[in-house]
Amino acid sequence: MNRDLMMEKARATDTWDIVIVGGGASGVGTAVDAASRGYSTLLLEQSDFGKGTSSRSTKLVHGGVRYLQQGNVSLVMEALKERGIMRDNAPHLVSDLRFIVPNYTWWEAPFYGIGMKVYDMLAGKYGFGPSVLMSKEKTLDHIPTLKTEGLLGGVQYYDGQFDDARLLVNLTQTAAEQGAVMLNYTKVTGLVKNADGFISGLTFTDVETGEIHTIKAKAVINATGPFTDDLLKMNDPEAETMISPSQGVHLVLEKSFLPKDTAIMVPHTSDGRVMFAIPWHDHVVVGTTDTPIESSSLEPVPLEEEIDFILETAAAYLEREPTRADVLSAFAGIRPLVKAGGDGNTAALSRDHTIHIGPSGLVTVCGGKWTTYRNMAEDCVNHAETVAALDEKPCITKKLNVHGYHSHPERFGSLAVYGSDAQGILELAKSSPELNQPLHDALPILAAEVVWAARHELARTVDDCLARRTRALLLNARASIEMAPKVAALLAAELGRDSAWEKEQVETYQAIAAGYVVN
Repeated sequence: MNRDLMMEKARATDTWDIVIVGGGASGVGTAVDAASRGYSTLLLEQSDFGKGTSSRSTKLVHGGVRYLQQGNVSLVMEALKERGIMRDNAPHLVSDLRFIVPNYTWWEAPFYGIGMKVYDMLAGKYGFGPSVLMSKEKTLDHIPTLKTEGLLGGVQYYDGQFDDARLLVNLTQTAAEQGAVMLNYTKVTGLVKNADGFISGLTFTDVETGEIHTIKAKAVINATGPFTDDLLKMNDPEAETMISPSQGVHLVLEKSFLPKDTAIMVPHTSDGRVMFAIPWHDHVVVGTTDTPIESSSLEPVPLEEEIDFILETAAAYLEREPTRADVLSAFAGIRPLVKAGGDGNTAALSRDHTIHIGPSGLVTVCGGKWTTYRNMAEDCVNHAETVAALDEKPCITKKLNVHGYHSHPERFGSLAVYGSDAQGILELAKSSPELNQPLHDALPILAAEVVWAARHELARTVDDCLARRTRALLLNARASIEMAPKVAALLAAELGRDSAWEKEQVETYQAIAAGYVVN
């Protein structure tokens, strides 16, 4: 993918069938669907793809055990089906993961055991593995770091795991391969309407150059996640808000806290959520919280009480109790939950998606969750077809392999998440001793990955490379800060930037990464 060529095509196209605003899972998934149906498709993202919510998830492709508790069987069935489709289409990024619900009281085993059997039944042919009751000894065999005092056994079940930002990058590449123009760092500044008040296009600013562009569109889709209401208000200042944002925080610990490839699921915490401890990229991710917030930002910061809550909950289940000194990184994401009446408890809000069509023809998709991104996109494009009076074309994404598809990515070691692209990175690394070196002793990230990201994955900043193209920021914030100067130098050489740009990039990244460091 080449940003300059894509910008040129964006300017040269007279009228787009579908223009999507927002480069998260909903927007990029919609671009894949629309482009693969044959519609001319343009996506505009104000920052980087997945800068917000879509790179800050719990790293699970899950059916939603907690939604079964809420009685939302339809969402569970949809998620279980989509989970299976994701694994089939992107096996280099989506995999099975064993979970155990540890039992410390007599009633937990039968209670959760029955629930998991219902979960298995709903999964049907899309199941990842059967649930079983386990003895104390077998439970400790899989999770030797559990507290042993009072442990009676556990309930095992299987769910899915993925790398959210890497999947989003590959989906962006998939959309481009299907003919879509995908542009990051393009901020929409206005909607253009015809004499009848119907949206006929929009204006956007190229953040890198400051140039302003106006384009025509038959349909405009608002897929801006936590920023949904901003575009709704741009379209109609009197529009009612749709989003009730909630912040979720995760902590990253070293692998020794969960040394084997089995995750822990705590089905009920003091705030009414499910808590997970998950092995991920040779580290452990623990979370999450559900804190209502007033407004959304691109760089949400964990609250001190959220960090303490996660540590306290983890300490109740792990023999070695984690402390703030053990936290390698703490990251926050914002859930764009659809508003509902009630007591303000966002943990109780539905994770179903919503499609809204305004009087001016603006199509808005919001809510939902990563696991169901493909189904959300299909639904959204179906509505856009109607709004824009486009010739109806069938959705093909159920069987569309995602860029990087590879049946045995494990052969590439730390580069497994690149799938079929891993070979290209290895060849690039071999071309230069400098590129074949890790950027830091703490993480197995090669300098070649930065160059690859700039050349093939639309990486434009140090933050793009360390937070999303690689996952250095989430895995070890302090190490990533030390990597920043090397990354800036590599990027400057690739993008033709000067030393002043390098310096500014390092300073900007250090300020961002400081929000991930726990003291």
